[in-house]
Amino acid sequence: MSVSLAKGQNGPLDVSDVVVSVQLAAAADLSALLVTSNGKVRSDADFVFFNQPTGPGVQLVPNPGGIASLRVSLAGVPADIEQVRAVITLDDASSNFGRSAAPTARVSDAAGNMLYEYVIDGLTTESIVIALEVYRRQGAWKVRAVGQGYAGGFAALVTDHGVSVDDAPAPPPPTPVAAPAPITPPSSVAPTPPAYNQPPQQQPSYNAPPVPPAPPAYNQPPAYNQGPTPPAYPPAQQPAYNQQPTYNQAPPAPPVQNQPPAQQPEVSLVKGRPVSLTKGQKVTLRKEGGVALTMIQMGLGWDPIKKSGLFGSRTADVDLDASALLYADGNLVDVCYYGQLTSKDGSVRHMGDNLTGDGDGDDEVMLVDLQRVPAHVTTVIFTVTSYRGHTFEQVSNAFCRLVDSTTNSELARYTLQGGMAFTGMVMAKVYRANGEWKLQAIGEGIQAKHAGEAAPQLGRFLTA
Repeated sequence: MSVSLAKGQNGPLDVSDVVVSVQLAAAADLSALLVTSNGKVRSDADFVFFNQPTGPGVQLVPNPGGIASLRVSLAGVPADIEQVRAVITLDDASSNFGRSAAPTARVSDAAGNMLYEYVIDGLTTESIVIALEVYRRQGAWKVRAVGQGYAGGFAALVTDHGVSVDDAPAPPPPTPVAAPAPITPPSSVAPTPPAYNQPPQQQPSYNAPPVPPAPPAYNQPPAYNQGPTPPAYPPAQQPAYNQQPTYNQAPPAPPVQNQPPAQQPEVSLVKGRPVSLTKGQKVTLRKEGGVALTMIQMGLGWDPIKKSGLFGSRTADVDLDASALLYADGNLVDVCYYGQLTSKDGSVRHMGDNLTGDGDGDDEVMLVDLQRVPAHVTTVIFTVTSYRGHTFEQVSNAFCRLVDSTTNSELARYTLQGGMAFTGMVMAKVYRANGEWKLQAIGEGIQAKHAGEAAPQLGRFLTA
């Protein structure tokens, strides 16, 4: 039976090997700092992390689909190491632990039997926390619940423990200081010549006839009895040059308050020319010549952003899942996703789950037979959700595209511009309108890690 620890509590370890693991909704890394009695590492070799997974007596054990764990062989820890500190670092440094449920740190024996559990509550704005430490006391090993959030950033944490950071950003180059201007001698000295590429200052021509004043600019009416100069307009309101005044002009209409955004025009599909959709834009699912499409596929794709950290570059395994949710008016009647690859009526099929986003082209494909969609189904909404809780801030090149399955030709594509702090995205919908099928690009963020969490949030997308 495991023991629950509170912050600051400790307990004995009567085993030779322990495993430290973490449960957390957000994507994170687990690392270890092996420190001596002065709280410092002896060298960089005493820092165990994803690019250096092995240290003296400590090994980082990968966990496919989750956060790696730390295996500590207590007999293998050098005698001058007094503490092994387990550190949790969020993948997204701009996020914090307050945005998800409190992380839980667990200590188990080599057989997987849990010995201690510590819920690290009270974290808010921190993105790094020293979860717990395995330490020596009078020749015996113990574990202590620490829960110390670190506000100085990951670089500050490891450098405070004596780890060298070689690739800190270089300081900006010094700003060049302009040479002082030369002192002008008395008037007996010839004047300084003009700077290069500058037109020389024109000297007056003595005994030359007076130069008549320049004529007024063409198309500019003379200003008779002109009053004082009016205040300058803001740049957007400057009158156009050479514009004749308009007399007896009515005052401009006042701006319309709360004006709804302009309706996106509906575009048409043309053979050989895929449509690049913008957010909210619609397209009727007909081929050129007015023939209705019967079999379509929705391809969804994304790429994980490669991170360049203090200790090397890597790409997080961002597991996004495509789903199709079928609605009869406002009621969810069926769903097609990685847990049910074919809808109950057989009209929608999921072609397989991609766990990382690796590879070019479509990462997941949903095949829709429009002729088999039951008559009571009015809308099919396509979503992408982040199974491990990564946000779309960590994803690039997210897109959805409509393909004619009969000819395998791309008909329309919608590309998501910019990252969003959401774990789910409503990409597009296919819906019935006036007896025919239409597609609408959506691109709205939601907080959902799977289709079940997404479904209650989709009601606002059901209206055409």
